[in-house]
Amino acid sequence: MEQTKTPESFTRYAKNNLSYNKDAIVMYIDMNSFFASCEQQDNPDLRNKPIGVITHPAANACVIAPSIEAKKYGAKTGMRLTEVRELCPQIIPVLARPPRYRDYHVRIISVLKKYCDDVLPRSIDEAVMNFTSYRLVYDDFTVIAKKIKADLRVICGEYVKCSIGIAPNGFLAKLATEIQKPDGLIEITPENIDGHLSKMKLTDLPGIARANEKRLLTIGIRNPLMLRHASEALLRKAFGGVVGNYWHRRLNFGEVDMYKNGYRGMSAGRTLSRLQRESKQSMESMLISLCTRLEQRMVKQEVFCRELVFSIKYYDGTRWDTKVKLAVPSQDAMDMRKYIKQKMDEFEQVRRTALLNNKVQHMGVAISNFVTDKHMQYSLFDNQIRRDLLRKAMYAIKDEYGKNSVRRAAETIQHDVMRDAIGFGSVKDLYEGNHFNQYLLEDDVLGAKAERSTQKKKVDLPDIDWDVFQDEEVRLEYQRQLQEAG
Repeated sequence: MEQTKTPESFTRYAKNNLSYNKDAIVMYIDMNSFFASCEQQDNPDLRNKPIGVITHPAANACVIAPSIEAKKYGAKTGMRLTEVRELCPQIIPVLARPPRYRDYHVRIISVLKKYCDDVLPRSIDEAVMNFTSYRLVYDDFTVIAKKIKADLRVICGEYVKCSIGIAPNGFLAKLATEIQKPDGLIEITPENIDGHLSKMKLTDLPGIARANEKRLLTIGIRNPLMLRHASEALLRKAFGGVVGNYWHRRLNFGEVDMYKNGYRGMSAGRTLSRLQRESKQSMESMLISLCTRLEQRMVKQEVFCRELVFSIKYYDGTRWDTKVKLAVPSQDAMDMRKYIKQKMDEFEQVRRTALLNNKVQHMGVAISNFVTDKHMQYSLFDNQIRRDLLRKAMYAIKDEYGKNSVRRAAETIQHDVMRDAIGFGSVKDLYEGNHFNQYLLEDDVLGAKAERSTQKKKVDLPDIDWDVFQDEEVRLEYQRQLQEAG
């Protein structure tokens, strides 16, 4: 068989120095088809059937989580329901329930923290555990991974499965979870890493898409194994700078991904239903809802934004975007709405066309360039200090009595216009210090304070004697009691 000649540039730079820490122990937990699995656990009628969790009840709804059974037909996250139906006519659409998935997330993190204090949630369905300082505590980390799986079955149920990867760094541990799904358990070590990489394509690596693949092929790197053994100099050349250093570290057991970062930006967006598109008032109310959602997040994180972007996507593939740089940082939803409306009015006066029409498919608001409340500079002649204090007081009341217990008059027209939604990205909003944000764990209903006692039962899990719970009958009895309590 003819062999492809390795370019001279590759052989000249391929002098890899494997000097990173191979003794670190990182465990990555990736929940399998998470939202769909939660629905199957809660509803026995959905078990072992192809289901797709959708954002809203419509034929063109986005499937944000196909079940394991649906994936066998080729269904993928992000497909439209109509596309999935072509692949799998028997698909069962299930409307998303974000508070329920957050509740499961809390249960999962509570289990993980029984084994390790250093737990970093990476998304609603992923978490990474740094066991490096526990090397003298545990003898065999594959045994620990199996115990975690067993404990998750008790706390969450047998249909909520996970794949666990073990490796010397977070990236390789995540990569290990992709090797065996569902319900996998793979450990990548210095001894077997080349064997695993030799079976993969470049695009199998998280972060390597077609554009990066093309860059690497250009300089003669054709697979992950060659990427691992390339030098930093060659990778800097391929990626155009420090990103090349990061890839060298990742594939040679160095750690570049296990860090906690603050917010660089926040966004909120929704796909509109047919009924919402037909009403301009509903679309304007949706805009208020999006701004209000971002306001709530900024208040919780004690930040103010200095930049604002609003975008509208239409069914014909066109879009309209506008960007606003704020002279005074703001976290007020009505201010954000005002600035967006000003930009829209300016455009409509010139073009003589309505931006909010029945062709709108999606609306989104993004904010960035944050300043903390400690660094806010107020004018002595402005009432912004009073407004900011009132806003904090309003959310304090919402926290105590439920998110719909108090509202501004401008918000009343848009009640229930925007359903709660959930994404796969950051879950920083779900945490307040060392505790969980109860505001995001309740359903969007009036009188939520009365229901919150039930939520606390779900969040505050009891201390479990894990040795006792190795007995299967005792585990099943505990699971039954937990379901009755919740």
